[in-house]
Amino acid sequence: MVMIKTIVAVFFLFHFRFGVRGCSLSYHFYEKSCPQVEDIVKNGLQAIFLIDPTSPAALLRLMFHDCQVQGCDASILVDPGEGSVPTEMASTKNFGIRKRKLISIVKSMVEAQCPQQVSCADILILAAREAVALTGGPRINIPLGRRDSPQTPSYELADALLPPATAGVADMLNIFAKKGMTPAESVAILGAHTLGITHCSNIQNRLYSPNNGELRVMEPDFAAFLRLTCPRGPLTSNLSFVLNDPTSFAFDNEYYVNAMRGRGVLKIDAEMALDPQTAHFMQHFSVNQDDFFQAFSSAFVKLSCSGVLTGKQGVIRKNCNAIN
Repeated sequence: MVMIKTIVAVFFLFHFRFGVRGCSLSYHFYEKSCPQVEDIVKNGLQAIFLIDPTSPAALLRLMFHDCQVQGCDASILVDPGEGSVPTEMASTKNFGIRKRKLISIVKSMVEAQCPQQVSCADILILAAREAVALTGGPRINIPLGRRDSPQTPSYELADALLPPATAGVADMLNIFAKKGMTPAESVAILGAHTLGITHCSNIQNRLYSPNNGELRVMEPDFAAFLRLTCPRGPLTSNLSFVLNDPTSFAFDNEYYVNAMRGRGVLKIDAEMALDPQTAHFMQHFSVNQDDFFQAFSSAFVKLSCSGVLTGKQGVIRKNCNAIN
């Protein structure tokens, strides 16, 4: 146990000193063309979040799903045109994605001050950053300069690249390692689950598949609560949901506290608390929120740099929901 604590301490002492390497973006990209863009996004979303406190979780998830399919290029915002192949939003794995129109609202605010200067992709990343900061999490310094995709991927690509609710620890570590994340950062980025809800459809297998052993690793009262809240049946599973943790409107480390108590909602939440590759980070984050915030911030920047388009590789859409 002493050795594990030492390893974790050394990791946090040295790892985040060096920042993000290989990211082709800039921390001063809009210094001349739209220096007020971050304030516009922040002020616009503050009012929206007060009216609808479920919006931060939705925007954070929207960023995750955009960046995992073809990179952070705002392709998830594009609506299908008449007669076209269904866009990535038609993927069953994008079930429950909400609040895409909020990005268009914020985009219109930015356009009023800085016409055709700021991409929808950058606005989406800034919105996700504010979702974290305005709910009590860290204010993350993020590089900018992304361009929007001039085309949208098909729903088949989204089906292939978005991880299923049944993904395990090895799958998760592999996915995020491809984006340059360490195991600790991979555990930290999933701390985004501290905001929002989980649809019952994503935990039906955990609750009702015979002989899967899932219920044995849950705290008994929590397992009973989940089965009461999410009764068996496809209609119920699509309509019903459970809170990700007791403070689901606040960005904090309660996700890790719950997981370590056998109250992880999703399969990955429970498995990370038990797997030797991740358990020590889960334990550390459950008692040290500052280190979680630091690791999450580093992971967030790496995710936001994933597969970005810059310069002539992409475009700046005037309307976020349409290619042209």
